[in-house]
Amino acid sequence: MSGFVSFVSSGPGDPELLTLKAINRLQNADAVLFDDLSAGPILEHARPGADLVGVGKRAGRPSPKQDHVSRLLVDYARTGARVVRLKSGDSGLFGRLEEETTALTAAGIDYEIIPGVTSAMAAAAAAGIPLTRRLTARRVQFVTGHDVTGSLPEDLNIAALADPAATTVIFMGKRTFGELTLRLTAAGMSPDTPAILAESVSTPAQKIIRGTLSTMEKLIADEASDGPALILLGPLADGK
Repeated sequence: MSGFVSFVSSGPGDPELLTLKAINRLQNADAVLFDDLSAGPILEHARPGADLVGVGKRAGRPSPKQDHVSRLLVDYARTGARVVRLKSGDSGLFGRLEEETTALTAAGIDYEIIPGVTSAMAAAAAAGIPLTRRLTARRVQFVTGHDVTGSLPEDLNIAALADPAATTVIFMGKRTFGELTLRLTAAGMSPDTPAILAESVSTPAQKIIRGTLSTMEKLIADEASDGPALILLGPLADGK
């Protein structure tokens, strides 16, 4: 007997940003395996009596191993359960989605992927800016600020990230932003490039900190909390 897994993208944290399909799957799930950032009021949409299992990963904190999370998904589905794997933001962006879908495919278990509001889009909205602008911001790029060791990835395309006509959104980049700044300025990016730190977007703890490429490292040290954050770089981050 095999169940079914729905990968549900919960958005950046505000339950009002859930899609109707996401709410439907939560209300009908027998088990919900959720990320830390998908907890709280979002779980209020889960069916009473459903198993709620925290499997979230947070940088610098003890977290379940990925193979354990994948095994839980398989084990629950094999009981015939309707399973929701609740991921923050959009599950296809830096959410280790493929590792879990690969495990399900290997076990012969069907699944679906339900997209959601990405934290990048929510951060731009909270800052009151678009991510693109005709002529001056033709391209948007999403990158991760750390690799599996917690360091800045060595294979980042720095020349692309230094493009003055692109908007760059850096996920999980607070701890490595100083090193990234050095690489970007060496590649020709202006130290005056506008930058925004967006923390805990769409939640009561939301914080928007504005600066520049050259000032953001100090702003992170002085003003940032330990909440989840994005850094936006590029011509639109000045809000003009």
